[in-house]
Amino acid sequence: MDRFDAMQAFARVVEAGSFTKAAETLHISRATVTQLVQQLEARLRVRLLNRTTRRVAVTADGAVYYERVVRLLADLDDAETSLSSAARAPRGRLRVDVPSPFARLILVPALPDFHARYPEIQLDLGVSDRRIDLLGENVDCVVRGGTITDQSLVARHVGDLQLRVHAAPSYLQRMGTPAHPRELEDSQHRIVGFLWERTGRPLSFAMRRGAEAVDVHGRYVVAVDDGNAYLAAGLAGLGVLWLPDYMASPHVDSGALVPLFEDWTLVPMPMSVAFPPNRHVSAKLRVFIDWIVELMAPHAPQGPVAPR
Repeated sequence: MDRFDAMQAFARVVEAGSFTKAAETLHISRATVTQLVQQLEARLRVRLLNRTTRRVAVTADGAVYYERVVRLLADLDDAETSLSSAARAPRGRLRVDVPSPFARLILVPALPDFHARYPEIQLDLGVSDRRIDLLGENVDCVVRGGTITDQSLVARHVGDLQLRVHAAPSYLQRMGTPAHPRELEDSQHRIVGFLWERTGRPLSFAMRRGAEAVDVHGRYVVAVDDGNAYLAAGLAGLGVLWLPDYMASPHVDSGALVPLFEDWTLVPMPMSVAFPPNRHVSAKLRVFIDWIVELMAPHAPQGPVAPR
């Protein structure tokens, strides 16, 4: 038995909650993972996992051992990356999940630069706006807009997205141009709803002009949970949109979207990179996070944004 392989297999089963999922992330067979964990338990003479037909649960002894294994694996990774050649060239597989508009408009077009800098990092990119179980799905980090409320995660603030209100010309021709945000609450106008994954309900937007403040909920004919679909619905004239500048600017420039309420401001949306506290910040994860901060600087500067 290779003790390192066995410890890695055990840790992955605990994180994934499944021998099958652990095997998939390690790119080995389920039988091999099972054998490694059984050999580890035989060596330690302790049951580390309770197995049933439906789930795998860590035992009390297994939980204590897992915490030590995670630290040991992290120390081993540190020892390898401390070598000058490894420190200069972070390597390995990195699993990341990002919002769909951010992937399409910012991250993917910039990936040639990232891979030119770090050619030995293999990036597995999940693209979604859903909540991710980082441990269960073995994801190293997520990039998300909005305040990170999950206290089990470590979050690094990478910037603030300036939001503005827009509508398609076809919508304005059909429904008229609202002069005040409160008009979006009446029976005539419609918004495109964005379903916030934490609540399953559409977002509301706080807007301010001097001492005047309103919180706009609005009525909708369609609500979506994906940023690209949200933008597409607005471009199709289905309602008014609240968009970050990086999503709206190309369509404003082409005339496909018209800015509304330009003398009103909205609280910027924070952008963060989040990862589990027990997930070692390896060299590859560290350089990726630093690169995201650099990448977001032109699109989401940290702090107040001057009116456009």
